[in-house]
Amino acid sequence: MSAQQKFYYFDNNATTRVAPEVVDAMIPFLREMWGNPSSAYSFGAQVHGHVEKAREQVAALIHADPKEIVFTSCGTESNNSAIHSALATNPTKKHVITTAVEHSANMNFGAYLEKRGYEVTYLPVDSDGHLDLGLLDKSIRPDTAIVSIMWANNETGVIFPIEEIAALCRSKGVLCHTDAVQTPGKLKIDVKALGVDFLSLSAHKLHAPKGIGLLYVKRRTKFQPYVIGGHQERGKRGGTESVANIVAFGRAADLAVATLDDENTRVRALRDRLENFILTNIPNTIRNGAKEPRLPNTMNICFEFIEAEAILLLLDGVGICASSGSACTTGSLDPSHVLSAMGLTPMRARGSVRFSLGIYNTEDEVDYLIKHLPGIIAKLRAMSPLNPSHPDNDQYDVEGAREKHEKDLAEATAKE
Repeated sequence: MSAQQKFYYFDNNATTRVAPEVVDAMIPFLREMWGNPSSAYSFGAQVHGHVEKAREQVAALIHADPKEIVFTSCGTESNNSAIHSALATNPTKKHVITTAVEHSANMNFGAYLEKRGYEVTYLPVDSDGHLDLGLLDKSIRPDTAIVSIMWANNETGVIFPIEEIAALCRSKGVLCHTDAVQTPGKLKIDVKALGVDFLSLSAHKLHAPKGIGLLYVKRRTKFQPYVIGGHQERGKRGGTESVANIVAFGRAADLAVATLDDENTRVRALRDRLENFILTNIPNTIRNGAKEPRLPNTMNICFEFIEAEAILLLLDGVGICASSGSACTTGSLDPSHVLSAMGLTPMRARGSVRFSLGIYNTEDEVDYLIKHLPGIIAKLRAMSPLNPSHPDNDQYDVEGAREKHEKDLAEATAKE
């Protein structure tokens, strides 16, 4: 896609356009008010005041006390910080519980912990992406330091019952963290009602820049900093504050509150229209994950007999942006760990595409996608050796072809 070509963006779960209002809020802190907010003189103190105003704005987004907000660099740091703190402040507890469908921030941090002698339980999900709370209950042990479960899945949009999960953790005396990165502007966030001890957000998912996030730390919760340095963030996170990004986060938080209704009405209607068109008009398509409860902007569709990467390449050729899963796993030869955990075969997982809409999407953009997608799928299926209606295949063994294809991919992966 050339820089001048118009593009149609359906990958808002990966990142979002920075809102013009957010850019306007940032600029003064790049041009005029560039002082260090930790400085003692008035120039720095003036900047510090804007940092604290932004803290109040993001606190209002999640119904927290501003003193419970710790600014971080991103959602990954926030997730890592919560789990790290739970283990550091409870040194006799060596067990962590999460799920098999978490973001790579949790999955890879879990693998890191396992190499260092900790035990991590990855709870399974069913074919709709739902969690068994009874199994969670049974999995909590006396040495469990923390339960870390995402609120809404980034690939399927499936929502977990975090309020019930937090209540269960409380009854067991175990800390509870939720990765809520995909929820602002889509779900109402009230940390008091949720009852969690930690909650992570990332600003670039709600129309602010990349490089800024937050961790909510419930009052009176023991906390050990993950980033050690100066006394910034009330001693909870070292490092000079990224003022322009923090101010941007605050402005974006205000906008997320204001656009909540739009996400749940107009954006949801656009998503449903697109999903219904695909499932009704393109054969051999399957929605991955439960229809509800689900984020209002997210859909994940399996297009049988073809590879998602080929679909995305042809979509990109006509200016359409979508994805085959988390941007943090792009380039991996492995099928989505989320879809695999839900029981999809490797072939079906590799044939799945995520479309995630946002407040800047329009009816005309959905029309454009609807216009081009059926032809792209038909073209790829006509060329696919996995397609049972391929003209060269009279008695086509679909499962046999899938097994051979998966074996070939496994061998190619091993050679890598």
